[in-house]
Amino acid sequence: MTDFIAEQIQTLVPYAKLWGFFLIFFFMTVESSFIPFPSEVVMIPAGFMAYRCELTFGIPWLDLLIALLVGLAGSLTGAYINYYLAKWLGRPFLHKYGRWFFLPEKNLNRAEEIFRQYGELVTFICRLIPAIRQLISIPAGLSNMDVKRFGFFTGLGAGIWCLILILIGWYFGHLSGEMTYVDMVHNGAAMIKEHYIWILPGLVLFAAAYLLIHHQVMKSNRTAAEK
Repeated sequence: MTDFIAEQIQTLVPYAKLWGFFLIFFFMTVESSFIPFPSEVVMIPAGFMAYRCELTFGIPWLDLLIALLVGLAGSLTGAYINYYLAKWLGRPFLHKYGRWFFLPEKNLNRAEEIFRQYGELVTFICRLIPAIRQLISIPAGLSNMDVKRFGFFTGLGAGIWCLILILIGWYFGHLSGEMTYVDMVHNGAAMIKEHYIWILPGLVLFAAAYLLIHHQVMKSNRTAAEK
């Protein structure tokens, strides 16, 4: 499926100068919603084309920056779609009909279980974990998580993920004369898998710092309430 999607998106390359940023936004919105769609086929080629001056402005660093911001905006848009759909439709509807929208009950239950245990922290961390990235927005909506905090933690995680992918594409643009979208996606996925050991400690450190700060804030609030 990923190869097929990459091949179809590659047919849009001739339109990248005019429509490139819109296409990045559109496909990242789809990727971040409930529709299964790999972000690798969008952000890695975006970095590649930015390096090769194949996007709108033809200035590598500017195209890279705008592509990153547009990809982040698309990710947030798709996440908000999930959030508000879950909030509006509710748990009974999603459990009954979710399988028709690529949301089987087993996956929904798992996402809810993770969210209940770790709350907003998992909203950030799960944006960096494939297969769970899209689903975590749904229990956030079901639990009526504060929309500003949802946007902050989602944007933080999605921004880091988009940055990783787009820099991989930039790196490929520097290395290779010719590389198909399928090659980019497979090589990028292999690179992420190989170096994920460096990403995980960063997530652990962030989680530990967050939990420590959260604990201190809650402790201060309790102390103030007791006075």
